[in-house]
Amino acid sequence: MSEQLIITLSREFGSAGHEIAEEIAKDLGIKFYDRSMLDEIAGQMDVNIEVLEKYDEKPRNRILSRRVGKYSNSMEEILAETQFDFIREKAESGESFVIVGRCSETVLQDVKGMISIFVNGDRECKVKRVMEKYKLSREDAFKKMERHDFKRKRYHNRHSEHKWGDSRFYDICINSSPLGVSGTVKVLENYIEERRAACQK
Repeated sequence: MSEQLIITLSREFGSAGHEIAEEIAKDLGIKFYDRSMLDEIAGQMDVNIEVLEKYDEKPRNRILSRRVGKYSNSMEEILAETQFDFIREKAESGESFVIVGRCSETVLQDVKGMISIFVNGDRECKVKRVMEKYKLSREDAFKKMERHDFKRKRYHNRHSEHKWGDSRFYDICINSSPLGVSGTVKVLENYIEERRAACQK
């Protein structure tokens, strides 16, 4: 692929956004980044991956954390900034990739040609997916869904100028429930292709 292509994808828990992003990356033949970036970061920081996973995409502990200027003692904040630097470095290198979460649409908002996507879904479809994937009761699946979305929203809104899921700040928002994973991927890949074609005119 001659021209750089960066696709950021944020999603509601249970919307299959992760699977959709992974499929798009596979179809386009470009790199896919999600929690796996922690492996590279752990190597750079010379720490165990388990240490980083404890603080990944989590809001800081307001009681225990302190900030002086741009410096913080919060592991959540330190890891977030490290991941943001990692994302920027990948973009600056000219690499094409799809990335899930990590406020990437905000971190890379000044990168030319970046396409930002938000995937949501109907509540019942999301609950059913979570029930099946994690072998949970309906009640537990709903609680898990609510808990994860609450954490994602807090994390995102802490590090971004715009609100998580606000359609005004994404290039395209799509409900994955009516078309499922494959249908949603097809629509998004169509959009990506049209965007790339428009940029070349």
